[in-house]
Amino acid sequence: MGDIGRGLIAVGAGLAVMTGMMTGAGQGYAAGKAVEAVGRNPEAEGKIRSMLILGAAIAETCAIYGMLIAFLLMFVFQ
Repeated sequence: MGDIGRGLIAVGAGLAVMTGMMTGAGQGYAAGKAVEAVGRNPEAEGKIRSMLILGAAIAETCAIYGMLIAFLLMFVFQ
Protein backbone atom coordinates (compact mmCIF):
# COMPACT_ATOMS: atom_id res chain seq x y z
CA MET A 1 0.00 0.00 0.00
CA GLY A 2 1.32 3.42 -0.91
CA ASP A 3 1.83 6.48 1.20
CA ILE A 4 -1.50 7.96 0.13
CA GLY A 5 -3.33 4.82 1.27
CA ARG A 6 -1.65 4.93 4.66
CA GLY A 7 -2.47 8.62 5.01
CA LEU A 8 -6.12 8.03 4.19
CA ILE A 9 -6.24 5.22 6.76
CA ALA A 10 -4.79 7.59 9.38
CA VAL A 11 -7.38 10.25 8.50
CA GLY A 12 -10.16 7.67 8.77
CA ALA A 13 -8.87 6.53 12.16
CA GLY A 14 -8.79 10.13 13.36
CA LEU A 15 -12.36 10.71 12.23
CA ALA A 16 -13.45 7.51 13.97
CA VAL A 17 -11.86 8.66 17.23
CA MET A 18 -13.81 11.93 17.00
CA THR A 19 -16.98 9.99 17.84
CA GLY A 20 -15.68 9.90 21.42
CA MET A 21 -15.48 13.68 21.55
CA MET A 22 -19.00 14.11 20.25
CA THR A 23 -20.30 11.47 22.64
CA GLY A 24 -18.73 13.30 25.57
CA ALA A 25 -20.35 16.56 24.55
CA GLY A 26 -23.74 14.90 24.18
CA GLN A 27 -23.52 13.13 27.52
CA GLY A 28 -22.53 16.37 29.25
CA TYR A 29 -25.51 18.15 27.72
CA ALA A 30 -27.84 15.33 28.79
CA ALA A 31 -26.46 15.37 32.34
CA GLY A 32 -27.04 19.12 32.56
CA LYS A 33 -30.62 18.75 31.39
CA ALA A 34 -31.17 15.92 33.89
CA VAL A 35 -29.95 18.14 36.72
CA GLU A 36 -32.34 20.86 35.57
CA ALA A 37 -35.20 18.34 35.45
CA VAL A 38 -34.46 17.13 38.98
CA GLY A 39 -34.36 20.74 40.14
CA ARG A 40 -37.82 21.33 38.67
CA ASN A 41 -39.33 18.01 39.81
CA PRO A 42 -37.41 16.41 42.71
CA GLU A 43 -40.01 13.65 43.14
CA ALA A 44 -39.10 12.17 39.75
CA GLU A 45 -35.39 11.87 40.56
CA GLY A 46 -35.35 8.06 40.32
CA LYS A 47 -37.00 7.98 36.88
CA ILE A 48 -34.80 10.79 35.59
CA ARG A 49 -31.64 9.07 36.85
CA SER A 50 -32.56 5.74 35.26
CA MET A 51 -33.32 7.38 31.92
CA LEU A 52 -30.05 9.33 32.09
CA ILE A 53 -28.04 6.17 32.76
CA LEU A 54 -29.81 4.32 29.94
CA GLY A 55 -29.22 7.19 27.51
CA ALA A 56 -25.56 7.48 28.51
CA ALA A 57 -25.05 3.75 27.99
CA ILE A 58 -26.60 3.90 24.54
CA ALA A 59 -24.54 6.96 23.61
CA GLU A 60 -21.35 5.32 24.88
CA THR A 61 -21.76 2.43 22.44
CA CYS A 62 -21.18 4.94 19.62
CA ALA A 63 -17.83 5.92 21.14
CA ILE A 64 -16.86 2.27 21.61
CA TYR A 65 -17.71 1.48 17.98
CA GLY A 66 -15.64 4.47 16.85
CA MET A 67 -12.69 3.31 18.93
CA LEU A 68 -13.04 -0.22 17.51
CA ILE A 69 -13.04 1.11 13.96
CA ALA A 70 -10.00 3.29 14.69
CA PHE A 71 -8.10 0.28 16.08
CA LEU A 72 -9.06 -1.82 13.07
CA LEU A 73 -7.89 0.88 10.69
CA MET A 74 -4.61 1.45 12.53
CA PHE A 75 -3.57 -2.13 13.24
CA VAL A 76 -5.30 -4.37 10.70
CA PHE A 77 -5.27 -2.35 7.50
CA GLN A 78 -1.75 -0.89 7.76
